[in-house]
Amino acid sequence: MTSAALAASWTPGQVDTVISSGAPGEVFEPRHTTHGFRYVSVQGLREDLEAVDITGCLVRTDLPRIGTFSCSNERLNKLHDIVEWSFLGNSCEVPTDCPQREKAGWTGDWQLFVPTAAYLYDVTGFSRKWLRDVRADQWENGVIANISPTPGPAVTSADFMGFTNGSAGWGDAVVMVPWELYLATGDASVLAENWGAMQGWLDFVRTSAESHRHASRAAANPAPAPHEQFLWDTGFHFGEWMEPDGPEPDLFAARTADHGIVATAYYRHTTDLMARIATVLGRHGEAAALAELSANIRNAWETEYLDSSGHVTHASQANCVRALAFHLVSPEHRATVTAQLTSLIRDAGTHLGTGFLATPYLLPVLAGNGALGLAYELLMQDTGPSWLAMVDRGATTVWELWEGIDAGGNPHQSLNHYSKGAVVSFLHRYTAGLRQAPGSAGWERIIIEPRPGAGLTSAATSHRGPRGLVEVAWTLKDGAPDDGGLTLTATIPAGTTAEVLLPGAPPAVVGPGTHTFVAATGGDNAQPELMRSTL
Repeated sequence: MTSAALAASWTPGQVDTVISSGAPGEVFEPRHTTHGFRYVSVQGLREDLEAVDITGCLVRTDLPRIGTFSCSNERLNKLHDIVEWSFLGNSCEVPTDCPQREKAGWTGDWQLFVPTAAYLYDVTGFSRKWLRDVRADQWENGVIANISPTPGPAVTSADFMGFTNGSAGWGDAVVMVPWELYLATGDASVLAENWGAMQGWLDFVRTSAESHRHASRAAANPAPAPHEQFLWDTGFHFGEWMEPDGPEPDLFAARTADHGIVATAYYRHTTDLMARIATVLGRHGEAAALAELSANIRNAWETEYLDSSGHVTHASQANCVRALAFHLVSPEHRATVTAQLTSLIRDAGTHLGTGFLATPYLLPVLAGNGALGLAYELLMQDTGPSWLAMVDRGATTVWELWEGIDAGGNPHQSLNHYSKGAVVSFLHRYTAGLRQAPGSAGWERIIIEPRPGAGLTSAATSHRGPRGLVEVAWTLKDGAPDDGGLTLTATIPAGTTAEVLLPGAPPAVVGPGTHTFVAATGGDNAQPELMRSTL
């Protein structure tokens, strides 16, 4: 087969043509490209190759590991492994979406995954360098490019980028990524160096919201309602993107689609984060104005997209998840929206129905709103769409589509996209139970609250933050909290305070050291007992 014919037969186009000189010990190793792959096809040799004749070299940015996780379920451990491997294959100089096809620094992908990555690896310098690219690519009107570094029209058509740039959830990365880096490190300089770009992005979004109305809304009501000035419902948006069993994405139809329910949610979330960022930076007047704007957007979202009974009008799992995760609904409506989300999940046969944007928030939203059991059911679901379907079908990296390899064994789209792997943060924060306390940055204050489920009998996690190593490990006697109790060991570094919350036990606040807790329940009517030793 000629090299041209071979290239045509492989749609990813990852074909190396090598002409050997025949010298003994000759080695071929490309220096100016990388390939994301699982299998290698070598053709045209006179003798068969042995496995030892080819060595795969991992090429990535050297990111120190700072986080770990393991539990008693090997399938979940495997899921965690493939998520990490998917990320590492996409960490070559910039955070890319996939290492084999586009190799592009999509802003939406990184804002989704950076909280997970920052727990497992030191991605601070890596991300700050990338944010310089984001700022360099920002347009004069404040638009944030969907891909940074922007490859240019020779790679991605100028027309395509011209109408898609500035999508909600993608452009918001200029706010969301610095905020996550600040939370991870406590270093506010990353906020200061991106503040101007954040303001430019918000100015673009605010101008779009205040100056334009979606054509369908204007046709229905020529005179805008007062709340509509806070709705961002025009321009191109990817929307939820890649929902399972949804219609095939049509980017050109999306030019005129109304994604206001998604875009306005991000408008609210970005202004809320910028109000907090302004406070951290000592910009208190701006913080107050941003908080007021955020409240107005939240009220507008609820007015437009919540009916009189408290249900989300554009009923989808993703929209319900965002309503809860971004605090778009009033406290009195949270239970109603949670019940609506639960019903949608059950109607899907206890399968998830979220796409790109909402998936990282799905399980935390359920666990945080009284549906921990359902969160674990989704986590352990092994028929598609699900995370464990990937594991059971032999995935070694996370798929772009939920059905990246379908039940018949047929591949679809990219088989290495880390974004859906953000689910492993649920394992860190809920299963193992380690998270930062609200209002903390740099792991100064933490909460340790294991939330066992799905028959797990043990879990452990660690994270090396700026104050040192935090370690948490727990085991269940006989496999359930009410069968004898939970034993937890936690190591807290200097300068850190931990609040320990165990099932059936009063809260305990501890400082540096290694602490062991036993929450014992005894019989059905016994009062909880908490024993603690400190080393």
